Amino acid sequence: MNIFITGGTTGIGLSLAKLYLEEGHRVGVCGRHIDKFPSEIKNKYKLLKCYEVNVVNREELRAAMGDFANGQLDMVIANAGRSVGAKSKTPQFSVANDIVDINVKGVLNAFEFALELMVPQKKGHLVATASVAGFMGLPGAGAYSASKAAVLKLCESYSIDFKRLGIDVSAIAPGFIDTPLTQQNNHKMPFLMSSDKAAKLIKKALDKKKILYVFPFRMKIIVTLLDKMPRSWYRALMGLKMFNYSSDH
Repeated sequence: MNIFITGGTTGIGLSLAKLYLEEGHRVGVCGRHIDKFPSEIKNKYKLLKCYEVNVVNREELRAAMGDFANGQLDMVIANAGRSVGAKSKTPQFSVANDIVDINVKGVLNAFEFALELMVPQKKGHLVATASVAGFMGLPGAGAYSASKAAVLKLCESYSIDFKRLGIDVSAIAPGFIDTPLTQQNNHKMPFLMSSDKAAKLIKKALDKKKILYVFPFRMKIIVTLLDKMPRSWYRALMGLKMFNYSSDH
């Protein structure tokens, strides 16, 4: 298969790239800072191509995906994302805008250019990395929760729209994964999982063409309960100062 992964230089994207490369698939990865991609992996796999791309830059992403695919693309994993990092009592709107651009527009751009190749093929698999944060409005993380909620609903809609085209759509909603993004967090992260373990679980879900995969299981149970409870109860629960905030905001 030809598989293109955005945000593939670190974390989940990198772990997925390694898994697919080990199986002999041709893999393209992109990131804003391609020098973060481990040189030992670059040198090990001849079926790997790397691109320095900002997924918000439509022309950069189109050129990279087109160069890699060379007319054939089996799967795109829109994994590029940005999190809040240290939470603050008041929103940092410049950060919020960047989060929405990368987490939502980055997915839209990757899907758009993938479809240009997949529709004529009448097959393909569109994948986006969302988050359990997309099921509820987390305190101190409004833009992040909103962006991941958008990704979840986008994939749900597209899974219906694109079925007639022979194209599968999957949304992956992980809990806390040990990546450079979560290492910025200044709050507790229950059920923290390594990116390598997460990638193995994600790959199994993608092999089965799951439309939505939420994990780990214990986090899925908690998220489901929080999502379904009356919103007044949820807001009261979240107002019990369960989260720490950075002292400089």
